[in-house]
Amino acid sequence: MEFSYEKAEKRLRKELDPGRYRHTMGVSYTAACLAMVHSGDVEKAQIAGLLHDCAKCISNDKQIICCRKAGIVVTDFERKNPFLLHAKLGSYLAETVYGIKDSEILNAITWHTTGKPRMTLLEKIIYIADYMEPNRYKAPNLAEIRRLAFQDLDQCMYQILEDTVGYLKKDPKTMDVTTEAAYQFYKQKVKKEG
Repeated sequence: MEFSYEKAEKRLRKELDPGRYRHTMGVSYTAACLAMVHSGDVEKAQIAGLLHDCAKCISNDKQIICCRKAGIVVTDFERKNPFLLHAKLGSYLAETVYGIKDSEILNAITWHTTGKPRMTLLEKIIYIADYMEPNRYKAPNLAEIRRLAFQDLDQCMYQILEDTVGYLKKDPKTMDVTTEAAYQFYKQKVKKEG
């Protein structure tokens, strides 16, 4: 099966609720813009942005069942916080339903929620675009994050992760260890470069 952006967009318009669809299109657009500025692959960024939340509107219970059927490992933490599973399941659906074979795109979808240390350019672009696309307005420091996104991706990752970890520490049971590891990694990277 060959991927078609237009067909995928039409399918997502039907499968996602209107707010999620609007967000998805904002991420796809923002990711393409960031790829242009940072010499990334614009087409891959657009596709990963389009598909990053393709599993988001599947119920938590159904996501767990789908992961089990697909052989996707679900950690105890993810079982307790199933909203995180849409990233792994989304990567699987991007490959099996939408025909994506490119591992860069699939990995960017996988890591767009938690982040991780040593992210690739595309992984950072999707993580950041998801956080700051034009329809987002609740996150703290958005103006600063949007400015940083077009200047320094690592500094932007650090700022987003610092804000995220600060928020999640209010209830440490909701913080994935991968997010904490990503935060520590980008904190050190920015301090070394600064």
